[in-house]
Amino acid sequence: MQMDSSRTRARLVSAFEQGHWSMVEHRARQLLPHYPEDAELHYMAGIAFLQHQRMSEALQALSRAAQLDPAQAEYVAHHAKALALLRRLVEACEAADRAMPLAQRDPFLLDMLGVIYMQANAIEPSAQAFRQAVALRPDIARFRFNLGYALTALGDIEGAEAALEACVHREPRYWRAHLSLSMLKRQTPETQHIERLKTLLEAHTNDPGAQTFLHLALGKECEDLTDYDRAFAHYAQGKAAARRTRPASTDRDKNMFDALIRAFPVTNPMPEPDAGPPAAPIFIIGMPRTGTTLLDRIISSHPDVHSVGETQHFAAALQRASGSTVALLSTTDIDAQTRNVDWTRLGEDYMASVHPVTAEPRFTDKMPHNFLYAGFIARALPHARILCLRRNPLDTCLSNFRHLFELESGYYDYSLDLLDTGRYYIQFDRLMAHWHKVLPGRIHEVSYDTLVDNPETVIREALAFCDLPWDDACLHFESNHAPVKTPKAWQVRTPIFKTARGQWKHYESHVHELHELFEREGIATDIPGI
Repeated sequence: MQMDSSRTRARLVSAFEQGHWSMVEHRARQLLPHYPEDAELHYMAGIAFLQHQRMSEALQALSRAAQLDPAQAEYVAHHAKALALLRRLVEACEAADRAMPLAQRDPFLLDMLGVIYMQANAIEPSAQAFRQAVALRPDIARFRFNLGYALTALGDIEGAEAALEACVHREPRYWRAHLSLSMLKRQTPETQHIERLKTLLEAHTNDPGAQTFLHLALGKECEDLTDYDRAFAHYAQGKAAARRTRPASTDRDKNMFDALIRAFPVTNPMPEPDAGPPAAPIFIIGMPRTGTTLLDRIISSHPDVHSVGETQHFAAALQRASGSTVALLSTTDIDAQTRNVDWTRLGEDYMASVHPVTAEPRFTDKMPHNFLYAGFIARALPHARILCLRRNPLDTCLSNFRHLFELESGYYDYSLDLLDTGRYYIQFDRLMAHWHKVLPGRIHEVSYDTLVDNPETVIREALAFCDLPWDDACLHFESNHAPVKTPKAWQVRTPIFKTARGQWKHYESHVHELHELFEREGIATDIPGI
């Protein structure tokens, strides 16, 4: 038995080193019943489970490895990673905190811990982990890029620019870094990178990543230099390149909206609850790129409010509560999938996942796509306040089209085509009208266009809806130095400006079909004052 076990372990180690994960899993399962206290066996099994997306088993195995040998940096760090992948971000941060002092000489583990902290919106620890990784291995471009991302969130634009330039100096084909540099600030004739971007683009005509990121970067820089026709051409080419790598989304998205509406029939509206507890959360929702970050900065500038950032805490808690083995919103019968959810327990689970992040009595949760979950939020957290940002539909769609969201996320496939973005907006508008019927009085809509024109009035109304007293700090949100994860972080650290309002006019010759689409659907695009 001993000799057989030795050979099996040797084969296991060999398979692990070669990345043969099915063999690793098979051999580990053979050995673990005989060696249940062997931390390394649990660790290797956990890594194999991670590779096969078997998250519950991965977490169990990696948790056991870290418990059996808490001094091993790899075990503790990968336990943190498994927690983060399961959206148990508070616990992930705690595990990362334990791993950090153990990983001081391992730049790859430090980089991984930095990513975990970033996912949990712990920006300062994230930046520190990336700094240490860069110090140990300054030659690795990815470490430089990640540091630049963290420094952008912290508002250190000069430091971020230096890190990103160092990234593309070491790896000119790090396409994402070129776009991040373009997005870092408003480019001028003195700071623009247009010639460098064009040269790279011409040299990599067959690389979809180059075509996507470089065209989007050129679009942003041409726009900054007011060359709008050329900017739109680059945006369109960049999005077309990305679209070739993604499935069509219009029918899938419509099916999702239909399922959500069926799950909350108008014949069964939820009554507005009585006065709620003082710690009721404030959800900020709306189409992306409509000013949700701006509103979050305004509300969280109140001395009684803290922002937990753009999190997926509620969606993750609902997914767990439903017990669904597939993404909940991808199912055609959302009502059936959530019929047995314990809504009170779901609310408690969500609050428990957020409260360790902040000691403030009130907090904002700014995930724009929580507009899909408004009905579930109302059920689980009857005293939550929901603020929905609305912006001119043409500006909304153009802003989504001009921005490159995470390509791996199916949430944003609509944004790869301008008319698809318009179709998605129509569904969003339809769903919001539905929520107002079934959740009377639960959602307060904030007009971005009115906010930039008359900020104090709009802010007072929003604070009153949230049961918060007036505070002048909300008018001076640019003094809020809290980190913020948004591609244009520099914008939310300046006073309210009106240049983004009516921006569609710069692209008027390119939005005729979009305008006609909205006209056919009865969606107004003319807002007074624009």
